[in-house]
Amino acid sequence: MKELSPCGALVERHDRDRYLASLFAPEAEREHLFALYAFNHEIAKTAEVVSEPMLGQIRLQWWRESLDGIYGGNPRQHEVVQPLAEAIAARDLPQAALETIIDARAFDLDPEPPADLDDLRVYVEGSSTALLHLALKILGAEDAASRRAADHLGPAWAYLGLLRALPLHARQKRSYLPADLAAEAGVDLQDLFELRSSPGLRRVSGILMDAAAEHLAAARRVAKDVPRAALPALLPARLADLYLKQLRRAGNDPLAPQAQTPAPGRVWRMAWAHWRGRY
Repeated sequence: MKELSPCGALVERHDRDRYLASLFAPEAEREHLFALYAFNHEIAKTAEVVSEPMLGQIRLQWWRESLDGIYGGNPRQHEVVQPLAEAIAARDLPQAALETIIDARAFDLDPEPPADLDDLRVYVEGSSTALLHLALKILGAEDAASRRAADHLGPAWAYLGLLRALPLHARQKRSYLPADLAAEAGVDLQDLFELRSSPGLRRVSGILMDAAAEHLAAARRVAKDVPRAALPALLPARLADLYLKQLRRAGNDPLAPQAQTPAPGRVWRMAWAHWRGRY
């Protein structure tokens, strides 16, 4: 491979799993995927880089205005905005879909956890699933089966990602555990924010893990109809299996050290899956 572009380097550094999956895309589509995922990273990190919600809203508004500039034919001079503009032009990416991702990330600025699993599902559909659909459009895989697979892989990947990121969010005094499930299980948020595990935490984690497993199974029920072109967007499903196993082995405890380690042999597992035409 040639030297990584700025977007490619950013995705390699901050979104390693999607970076590895993107390597299986043709070169032209790969760069567009890097631009999309770099944009997603810039949006997703908002809550982590601002000191108060209002500053986060200002940052998100900057990106909304940047999209307006792209679609208005006057993209800002920015290392992510310009490659994103090229991807949008090349693959006719809809502005509304990109704005959906920005709007979903406004939820990260709210200190209150999602009210219930339905509330969390709205958040992950606006972030993880919307991103997958845009990746499929870049890859030219907009058939019904690919979109159906993305509809299920999106929540599965997001639930596992949120569990694996739970220690980081807890240090920031944020929780993505559905409030009704946490209350029913007796999860004390102060204990959680102090990184103290509990039976209640493991119970809620198990519910989210079960939901992720069900979505992964549903995503694969249409696998025989999914074209190979869609695989670079869907290959993270193979890593989701590994992360799910790690959490199970940790006793459903996302605070356990073994739940936080990178999945072994990620690129080889995806290479084998890609060769077989699986995800």
